[in-house]
Amino acid sequence: DPVQARLDAMTTEEKVGQLLMAGFEGTEPGDDDAVFLQDYQVGGLILFGRNIESAEQLTALTNGLKALNGDQIPLLIGVDQEGGLVDRMPPEVHRTPGAYAVGSTSDWDQGRALGAALAAECAGFGFHLDFAPVLDVWSNPDNTVIGKRAFGSDWKVVSGFGAAVSNALQAAGVIPVVKHFPGHGDTVVDSHMGLPVVDKSLEDLSLQELPPFRDLISGGETPSGRAEAVPAVMVAHILLTQLDPERPASLSPAVVTGLLREELGFAGAVLTDDLTMGAVTQSYGLGEAAVLAVEAGCDILLVCHGQDSVPAVRTALLEAVASGRITTERLDESVYRILRLKTEYALTNEPVSPPDLEALNAQIGAVPVQ
Repeated sequence: DPVQARLDAMTTEEKVGQLLMAGFEGTEPGDDDAVFLQDYQVGGLILFGRNIESAEQLTALTNGLKALNGDQIPLLIGVDQEGGLVDRMPPEVHRTPGAYAVGSTSDWDQGRALGAALAAECAGFGFHLDFAPVLDVWSNPDNTVIGKRAFGSDWKVVSGFGAAVSNALQAAGVIPVVKHFPGHGDTVVDSHMGLPVVDKSLEDLSLQELPPFRDLISGGETPSGRAEAVPAVMVAHILLTQLDPERPASLSPAVVTGLLREELGFAGAVLTDDLTMGAVTQSYGLGEAAVLAVEAGCDILLVCHGQDSVPAVRTALLEAVASGRITTERLDESVYRILRLKTEYALTNEPVSPPDLEALNAQIGAVPVQ
């Protein structure tokens, strides 16, 4: 097993680095990235609007980051490219329709076209991973954070379009991360600001929130056809009082290990939503939150904002491993999943050529919506 062999050769510092997916400031490779990549050997970086100015600059940035990473384990570069309300592409790239507009067509082919366009955008600029599709069911009209980021308010619609988009991303070699497990659609509070609470039993969740995740995790039949089993799931910072009254889903063994891994049988990579969001930082120190997330069963920790955040998380994880709070066995489980994902998707640190913008925009234009 080449993955196991690679894992066996790693130091604890290298292993902890693989768990981190860091955000950074700036639009070109800079001091922070050099520290993250060369000193901390972080496994992944996530880009936001603040990092993206133009098509040429974005290509240079992702290529520059890969060059900084050198001959280390290939870097996982991710982006929130959902289309609609969450569109991170540079200004030369046409805006991509969002999930709700596409879901409202009731035409599964539009979902496949959306997925193909998102995949072309991501791959074209050197991204390996897209934090999409959104599998939340927009069931609460007062929801401020999901809304039209969802494909619809019926789980069958969400499952069918989610599968269409996820399959298209995977077919193009882009890693889809379905989100926000176990469902952020019936919340009122925005988890960027505070901790949303969902007071539903597992039975209730199984009627609406969980079916799209269940379908895409199992690789089962969906209304749009068979889903390719998804390689990665993002867990939300929401408090499911009937499953774990104390900890948000992202830090809860009952949700991550009990529900996602054991009940739904998910064996892929589990990512947290950004640990610097208000839902977490209001109640936990960042370092402690990171350790709790690993203890809960998460593999990749998103640390997106704040200059001191990544070193704080890294230090806390190294201390937890040194003290035995996180066992070597537990650490190795996560690193194995991450290395396996990078191997399955054949990640490399090779640069990409700038995409053909005319062809890319034509493809985006081919996603007709009502």
